[in-house]
Amino acid sequence: MAESHPVQLSGVKEDDNFERDLQEMLDDGPSLNEIGSTVQGGTPNSMSASYSGPYGSAKTDGGTSSQATSNIPLSSPQSNGDFVPKSMSASAHSKLESIKDWSVNTFKCTRQLLSERFGRGSKTVDLEMEGKIEGLRDTQRKYANVLRLSRLLTQHYYHVVQTQRLLGESFSELAQKSPELQEEFRYNSETQTALVKNGEILLSALNFFTSSVNTLCNKTMEDTLMTVRQYESARLEYDAYRNELEQLQLGPRENAVSSRVEESKRRFEDHKIKFEKLRADVNIKLQFLEENKVKVMHKQLLLFHNAISAYFSGNAAALEATLKQFNISLKRPNAEKPSWIEQ
Repeated sequence: MAESHPVQLSGVKEDDNFERDLQEMLDDGPSLNEIGSTVQGGTPNSMSASYSGPYGSAKTDGGTSSQATSNIPLSSPQSNGDFVPKSMSASAHSKLESIKDWSVNTFKCTRQLLSERFGRGSKTVDLEMEGKIEGLRDTQRKYANVLRLSRLLTQHYYHVVQTQRLLGESFSELAQKSPELQEEFRYNSETQTALVKNGEILLSALNFFTSSVNTLCNKTMEDTLMTVRQYESARLEYDAYRNELEQLQLGPRENAVSSRVEESKRRFEDHKIKFEKLRADVNIKLQFLEENKVKVMHKQLLLFHNAISAYFSGNAAALEATLKQFNISLKRPNAEKPSWIEQ
């Protein structure tokens, strides 16, 4: 690590001389109170003074002040001629400090990330935690695939039910217009109507299944993964400030460096507390997620199996019993919406 030395700027001495000369000029000049008394009451030597500005022109002669001079606004010496509210100045200062801290933190984390990618920097690794997180991401990918296929299956069955409904209506119409084939068209129409009824029950079960899997995959798991991303970001910050502190501690023992070491140590402790808190939060959420996943999928897989088995075996009673077992309400496409009293 290269040693850092203070850099002397060539213009520092000239700036100090300029500021000292300027201060002496201001001390030697008249104060604003003296200027105000001169404009309003005149000078003992009856000097004449004139003013021309946005309020018009005014002239004083022999100690007599015009009415227009009282409208001349005097600037505050603390604002250097510009009126700046104290609250606005404090707010701007706070924003600048926050932008500065954000920029420094982003730079350090980017440097740490690049050093890890190129294998030059040390990284804090929790093998047990990393295994759980990778397992969660793999589980989410597999559940997302199950969700995609179940939605596709539901969509196909929806089109099958719609086709069966139209076919049954066509058979019923032909039964009325074809006396010689009336009986054949009629029982085919009744068969398609029964299939439509069972298909609507199956669609209700499939919609309930896909909705539950979607909630588990895209809400429950995603909420845990959001905490995981916060944990990984905190880990990166923790390592960035840890490596910086280690480099400073290996440097020369000077007063300026010692103050930097203390400041770096304070920031490192803050990020360490944040990192450990998020690690504990991830552990708790992973445990609760595993318990919730087993409970939810046990119910949903049982529903899926019973509904599919009853539908393809033609057992309408078992299919309806499945919906009642899992408290699923049947929603028919042409059914009217219940009134607000029923809801």
